Amino acid sequence: MKFSICNLGCKVNAYEAECVASSLIEKGWERVSFEQKADAAVIFTCAVTNTAAAKSRKMLHRIRRQYPECITAVVGCYAQINDGLLDDADIILGSKEKNRLVECLQQFIKDHQPIRMVDELAGMPFEPMLASSFDNHSRAYLKIQDGCNQFCSYCIIPYARGRERSMEPDQVIAQMKKIAARYQETVLTGIHTGRYGKEYGVTLSALLKRIMQETEIGRIRISSIEITEIDDELISLMEEYPDRIARHLHIPLQSGCDEILAAMHRPYTTQQYYDRIEEIRNRLGHVSISCDLMTGFPGESDAYHGEALAFVKKCGFAFLHVFPFSEREGTPAASMPNQVPVSVRKDRAKQAIALSQKLSEQYQTARIGQNDLIVAETYKDGYTTGYTSDYIQVQIKGRLPHGKIIPVVLEKYEDGRMYAKEREANETE
Repeated sequence: MKFSICNLGCKVNAYEAECVASSLIEKGWERVSFEQKADAAVIFTCAVTNTAAAKSRKMLHRIRRQYPECITAVVGCYAQINDGLLDDADIILGSKEKNRLVECLQQFIKDHQPIRMVDELAGMPFEPMLASSFDNHSRAYLKIQDGCNQFCSYCIIPYARGRERSMEPDQVIAQMKKIAARYQETVLTGIHTGRYGKEYGVTLSALLKRIMQETEIGRIRISSIEITEIDDELISLMEEYPDRIARHLHIPLQSGCDEILAAMHRPYTTQQYYDRIEEIRNRLGHVSISCDLMTGFPGESDAYHGEALAFVKKCGFAFLHVFPFSEREGTPAASMPNQVPVSVRKDRAKQAIALSQKLSEQYQTARIGQNDLIVAETYKDGYTTGYTSDYIQVQIKGRLPHGKIIPVVLEKYEDGRMYAKEREANETE
């Protein structure tokens, strides 16, 4: 039996998709590209915006049209919201049931009866979805947290994934030991990763300390963390383990305007955000800080947008992830007054993306001549691609061992690309 998987969501969705793929492969299934004909096609849906939901529906209908005999399964956030527009699928599994996909496929093959499992999320425990491999990826991922209690006014995720919950600390360490035997870098991921461990009376920093002390993993990368959750212990650990904890923090901002942050229900002001990132830089010296930025939130005037861009410049981010606001039915922001026209949201997003490109060029140019460590990834046209500790994608001439941490010197930034050379053992660290 052949299967394909399409992930339309975040890194957590991607991790869960790989976990399901591992389980199917262990049962004897063969994985093929989503463009190929398969006996079963699995779509990990996203509900973060109406656009994301539409993509999920479009993908389901495309598979139905191209491969009518293929078993279709939709899983995850949009399946949990369950607005009835995915009912063409053979199998619909909400957030609580996604780890039952393998048995549901087997059941459908047996009796060909539609399966619908979308339960309430109240009291939902952390589901131990674990992957034995990551589809030839150069690094591993481990979901250590799920759910969110923050209820930002634009976000559907607390309703789609439930409340905060975490993997038990000893289980994290056990998994990290297994991962370290195969991978040199691991990304710790979650919906609200910085809130890890509240139910166990521990913090993300305490967990990281155990990982550093009890495992041999070469490098840990935190997928994303809120500014209010970067405690002094985390900064101290990054000082203590400069090679083993990536020098990159992705810290969501969403807006650089205090009035809009308040309307979004974000738990900080621009001054609090700025003061903390300056403290991080003063403590760590070299560190890359990136952020998420939303444009065109309800009530965002031209002046507020200009204020946001000015704040972004002041912060000196390494790059931005830019999103135009998209209404999500069921969230307070969708019915707020003073909605910004879609065309204006998109124009503002273009401006922010242009600023991101400029900031990225400035950041990368300043790094020329400096040393770093990359994880070797793909090889193409005579060059190996990899990411530095501070998340710069670099090109190194020649074929380097896939997935290995390699010392490099950053040589030049040209045509939007950073080039590096492998560093000799006797060169300065």
